[in-house]
Amino acid sequence: MNPEMAYLLGMILGNGEIQQGTNETVVTIDIPHKNLYTDDEKDVRVYVKASLVDIRQILEPLIGTDITYTQGRKSTSISFKKPNAEYVMRQILHYVGNGSRHAYMEMNEDLFNITMDEKKALLRGMADVTGYIRRSNLAFGVKGSHRVYIEIPCNWKMVIDVANLLKDVDVPIQNIDFGHPNFRDSNLKKYNAGQKLYWKKEHQIKIYANEFLPIGFNISHKQEALEKYSRELLNYMNPEMTHKFYWEKNVRTGKIKPLHPGENDNSLPIEIRGKHYNSWTELAKDLGYYE
Repeated sequence: MNPEMAYLLGMILGNGEIQQGTNETVVTIDIPHKNLYTDDEKDVRVYVKASLVDIRQILEPLIGTDITYTQGRKSTSISFKKPNAEYVMRQILHYVGNGSRHAYMEMNEDLFNITMDEKKALLRGMADVTGYIRRSNLAFGVKGSHRVYIEIPCNWKMVIDVANLLKDVDVPIQNIDFGHPNFRDSNLKKYNAGQKLYWKKEHQIKIYANEFLPIGFNISHKQEALEKYSRELLNYMNPEMTHKFYWEKNVRTGKIKPLHPGENDNSLPIEIRGKHYNSWTELAKDLGYYE
């Protein structure tokens, strides 16, 4: 393991696909253009394309082959192909649990034993393909409270694993908006309108911008926004306010949410199926993110 391999694994776990053939395996990583333009009206595709120069310099010496890319309106895809028997390919499959798509991949437990720098590199790789920061990502609408969002699509184990990796590198999470009925349809508005499964959305891990600086991005427009909004945040908030894990904060009695039929859905992990939650911290604790 090294930071380059950790970064690649983060990209694959975040938004990758592995197509394993008889003799060769193709790895494809998608970098979504969450918005076509940055907050200052610059074309995101231009930034992503420029960032690929640095990303290829990180990855190509590691994998020993060229990376190709295609760019569309909504995303940029990078890919490479390697023989199944090669060491780097066997290592990748080992660390992602042999899942073919990111929604079904699992972090191997060995990844919790890598170095601090390697953990940060893995998280940076994941953030490059699933993370974003925009002016609108404010906590409670409070001026200056900018946050990074990391989106984990429908993978309950992954969202908790990422949370625990963040804890390992001393990055507190401000909130996790779980793809759970008590949070994504807490007042049953969508359910009562006939959209019974509306709540089945991606999980969103939300982190104050300044807390994410030790991880950062290799996608240049994201890094520029991170630095800008971190400076703005510190004009309004004390770092002591942002650097707190949920178990270090005063317990607040949240709003009591109504029961939702989706709480018993078979897609929910057995640990939380049939349970009702008024706070994201209760759910996170049940799944293994705690002090």
